[in-house]
Amino acid sequence: MRRHVIAVLLENESGALSRVAGLFSARGYNIESLTVAATHDPTLSRMTIVTIGTDRVVEQIIKQLNKLVDVVRLTDLTEVPFIEREIMMVKVRAVDSGREELKRMTDIFRGRILDVTESSYVIELTGDDHKLSAFLDAIGRDNIIEAVRSGATGIARGDKSLKP
Repeated sequence: MRRHVIAVLLENESGALSRVAGLFSARGYNIESLTVAATHDPTLSRMTIVTIGTDRVVEQIIKQLNKLVDVVRLTDLTEVPFIEREIMMVKVRAVDSGREELKRMTDIFRGRILDVTESSYVIELTGDDHKLSAFLDAIGRDNIIEAVRSGATGIARGDKSLKP
């Protein structure tokens, strides 16, 4: 079992997201994260799907996705050098001497404090899954009031690109 990041270029049509999610649901495949937004071409959307499976299962997922009428092109980014980013906002308890330590940890992880109250900070952080999880471990999971993550997005390095 291996984590795969699949980039999908698809028609920007109503129901396209539902058809992709339905494909995963119908076949019992799990989506670890899913991000989607319109591209610079308003007729196309780009979706990033993170899933975990054997190479055989992911090969089946890719074959099934290619059969969907909405899918223009796709690539398994895991098979090429790529850049992955995710955004996370986390609200943490920040009281007394812990405030300075949280600010120091935020600086170390190159995060930003977006909101400050007498008892909490809201911290924004970007990076890959490992960096964000390492930050949560570093600040202590007991201090977390609330956390929200966007899900991964990814793009291939170098000349390779996902074009129609």
